Amino acid sequence: MSELDIYARQGFAQKIGIGERPALVMVDFVVGFTDPAHFGGGNINDAIGHTVGLLAFARKHGWPVAHTRVVYAEDGSDAGAFTRKAPGLRKLTETSPLSQIVDSLQPNAGELVIRKRQASAFFGTEFSSWLLWNRVDTLFVTGCTTSGCVRATVVDAVAHNLRTIVVTDGVGDRALGPHEANLFDMGQKYADLMTAAEIMTAMSGQ
Repeated sequence: MSELDIYARQGFAQKIGIGERPALVMVDFVVGFTDPAHFGGGNINDAIGHTVGLLAFARKHGWPVAHTRVVYAEDGSDAGAFTRKAPGLRKLTETSPLSQIVDSLQPNAGELVIRKRQASAFFGTEFSSWLLWNRVDTLFVTGCTTSGCVRATVVDAVAHNLRTIVVTDGVGDRALGPHEANLFDMGQKYADLMTAAEIMTAMSGQ
């Protein structure tokens, strides 16, 4: 029996589907995650490129749109255990060039920009209340890294009973092994997996 057979026999990888009120979140597509000298590498730049078209589609259709940044105080007073594991994150301050959203995905007026200090877009932020206010039932997730902040956001999204869709070509990681493993695992347990093109095709009539 193959590993896939085990998952199938246990009933994983069922489809959660797309609801009626979608939103798009772009997790940590900031300058520092485009540069392997800091936090980048792998297929993150490719993920940014695929997200550009999906963002334009979301705006055209009037979806709520959210962006996230990792932002710590200049003096590190709000840094905690997460930065013990990855001390370089403390460089991501409000004014640091590394913490600025990449030019190709700059927020428009009216789009939410979440400043976070933990992996998940939900933890300690206004994200869940913003989604509730906008009556969102489906969350399309792009961003980086697949194995880190994307995964944490996806797990919290399904915990909030959102229909959660990971945009497979709109998420990236500094190493492809963790990227692929986490896509597989999220697809089995937490989210549906769709490409940006598949999403735009599915939603073009709405």
